[in-house]
Amino acid sequence: MQRTQTAQRDAEDQAVVAAATAGDEAAFAELTERYRRELHVHCYRMLGSFDEAEDLLQETFLRAWRARESFEGGQGFRAWLYRIATNACLDTLRRNSRRVKSVQSFAEVPWIQPYPDRLLDEIAPDHTRPDAVVVAKETIELAFLATIQLLPPKQRAVLILRDVLDYSAAETASLLDLTVAASNSALQRARVTLRERRPDRGLASSMGEPTDEERVLVERLIEAHEKQDAAAAIALMREDIRIAMPPYPWRFDGLAEFAPLLQRTFGPDSAGDWRLVPTRANRQPAAGSYLRATGDTEFRAFKIDVMRFAGGLLAEITTFGPSLFPEFGLPPTLDQDS
Repeated sequence: MQRTQTAQRDAEDQAVVAAATAGDEAAFAELTERYRRELHVHCYRMLGSFDEAEDLLQETFLRAWRARESFEGGQGFRAWLYRIATNACLDTLRRNSRRVKSVQSFAEVPWIQPYPDRLLDEIAPDHTRPDAVVVAKETIELAFLATIQLLPPKQRAVLILRDVLDYSAAETASLLDLTVAASNSALQRARVTLRERRPDRGLASSMGEPTDEERVLVERLIEAHEKQDAAAAIALMREDIRIAMPPYPWRFDGLAEFAPLLQRTFGPDSAGDWRLVPTRANRQPAAGSYLRATGDTEFRAFKIDVMRFAGGLLAEITTFGPSLFPEFGLPPTLDQDS
């Protein structure tokens, strides 16, 4: 029965592919929509920016529609789309010549943005790859995203296609118009860079779902933040905690640097009251913060903090502005009773 259903689905898929590539715009839209989220994540990995990935996704679909007659049929529609998306990203990277020289902290990657877990969870597990592989934590964490910004564009593409999407050496070479030898060489160089220059300082982090310990720590940090209790918050942090706030170049290394800022923020001259909503980004704990400024009646979207824990304490905070609140499913404001 299962084989019959699979064969029937494959036949239906091929019928949609045939109609789509023959010029049926509705069929083409239906077909490409199946791959929207995973292609968006692919562009996000290549560029490090959620917003730019959205632009490149639209460019991918436009290029695919224009080139639909070049698709040769068979089971390779997904790979064909990945080829188009990858080349669209490479074109963008060549045009802007944007590449960092070092990544000691995320402050050195001003264009980096978080990716909401709620959208990562949209990727269907039954295309070709299980969700656990396509958006595995080690390939979507901010540390991974920041480090691959060090790579030349072709190395970056090879690394993602081989080590994230599990394409073979031959498939990768074909997608990027490289020889297999050149593809393998690029992969080895990229792996060395990734291994030696990740900005996570060798700190281990839990994989997969958040641990009970992480949940408790997030709850305690939220409570300390809402009560503006600097001492309670500091007690939950490592001595060598690192804070970055892209796109700003500000960076704080260690409690000695960060604690005075936190104490001023929560002190007598505080800007107002806070409400925090727990969320997840890049398979890491996060919180959306709302500020009710003095004299205001509403809590307004202010920032998203993406957190990293190590050894039962907060090891890193990366703070982003409120522009992606809608993508996290967070409202722009909270009322006083929230």
